[in-house]
Amino acid sequence: MTQSEPTDIDAGEGLDDVSAERSRPDSASSLGRPRRPLWNVLRVVGIVYLGIVLLMMLFENSLIFLPLRYPHGDWDAIPAGIEDVEFRAGDGTPLHGWYAAHPDPLAVVLYAHGNAGNVTHRAADVLTLRDGLGCSVFVFDYRGYGKSEGEPDEAGVLLDGRAARDRLAELAGVAPEEIVLFGRSLGTAVAVDLAADRGARGLVLYSGFSSLPDVAARHYPWLPVRWLMRTRFDSRGRIVDYHGPLLQGHSESDEVIPTDSGKRLFAAAPTEQKRWYDLNHAGHNDPIPNGFYRAFRDFLTDLNPES
Repeated sequence: MTQSEPTDIDAGEGLDDVSAERSRPDSASSLGRPRRPLWNVLRVVGIVYLGIVLLMMLFENSLIFLPLRYPHGDWDAIPAGIEDVEFRAGDGTPLHGWYAAHPDPLAVVLYAHGNAGNVTHRAADVLTLRDGLGCSVFVFDYRGYGKSEGEPDEAGVLLDGRAARDRLAELAGVAPEEIVLFGRSLGTAVAVDLAADRGARGLVLYSGFSSLPDVAARHYPWLPVRWLMRTRFDSRGRIVDYHGPLLQGHSESDEVIPTDSGKRLFAAAPTEQKRWYDLNHAGHNDPIPNGFYRAFRDFLTDLNPES
C-alpha cells in the first residue's frame, strides 16, 4: 500500500496536467475569436476595394469619354450656312466637323467641345459665335464622336485637335497661330495643348481645369487617382508655354469641375494679358450665359483694336 500511494499521487498530478493542457487551447481560442470576424471583414473590404480600383483602371476611358456616335444627335436640323468638313488626324483617323464661315470675321475660332455628345449638341453655340460675335467657327468631333471614326483616348484627342486647327487654317486662309482657340470643359485641355504648341491669337477657356487627376480626386477622394490615372490632360503644366491673351470663365456652382482647379490653371498662365470671368450660378452643363459671350466679344475686340 505504501508503494501505491506515490503512484496514485502521480496519476492525480498527470490528470491535473492534462486538464491544464486542454484548457490552454480553449483559452487561446476564446481570445482569438473576436479577431477572426474583424479580419474577415477587413479582408473582404480590401478585396472589394482592389476590385473597384482595377475596374476603374480598366474602364478609365469609358468613364472620361462619353461620345454619341452618328446617327445619334439631330443631324437633320443642321443650321443654314454650316458646311460639313471631313479631314484626317496625323495618324490617319478620319474625322468630321462643321465649318460656319462669316463673310467679314472679327476672328477665326476653333471650338473644342466637352467630353459628351457630338457637334450637333453645339449648334446653338456655333450660331452665336458666328451670328452674334461675327466669327468664322470650326467645331469638330474627336475620334469616336459623331461621324469621326476611331476610339477616343488622350493622345488621340490631342492629335485630333492639331488636325482640326490645320484644317481650319486652310478653310479660313489664315496661319494656325492666328486662330482663336475656344475650349469648353474637356476641350479646354485640347485648346491649352494647341496654344502651348504653336501659340494662338487668343485662348478662351470655359470651365477649365488644372489636370484631370485633380478633378477626379475631388469626385473620388477614396481612390488613389493621382497615382493610377493614365489620362492626365495636364493643362497646368502645358499652359506655362503660352504667353498670349487669355479669357477664362468658371462658376462656383460648377458641379463637375471645381472652381479651385480652374483657378490653379489661371494662376499658372504666365501671360499678363489674362482675364477671369465669374459665371455666377451657371451649372456645368447649362447653356453658356449671354454675359460670357459679351466678355468673349470684348476680348476679341481688344485683339483687333483697329476694328
